[in-house]
Amino acid sequence: MVRIGKVLLKEAGSGISKNLLDILVCPLSKQPLRLCEETNSLISDAIGVSYPIKDGIPCLVPRDGKILEIEDDSDPAGSADSSTTK
Repeated sequence: MVRIGKVLLKEAGSGISKNLLDILVCPLSKQPLRLCEETNSLISDAIGVSYPIKDGIPCLVPRDGKILEIEDDSDPAGSADSSTTK
C-alpha cells in the first residue's frame, strides 16, 4: 500500500497520472479522454467536448464541459467541381 502511495505522489506533480488517464472516460459518451497539455484539459474526441482540470482534479461534470470549435477544412467549391464531372 505504501508503494502505491509513493507512486501516486510522485506522479501528482505532473498533473494527471497515466494510470488515472487510462481509466477516465467522458461522462456523456463513455469514450476515452485525451489529455491536452496546452489547455490543461481532457478532450472527448467522440463528441468534441473539453473538460477542465482544476488544481490537478478533472472536472467531469457535463455542465463544466465546453464544446470545441472544429475547423472545417473541406472545400465546397472543390466538391462541386467533382460532382459536375461526367
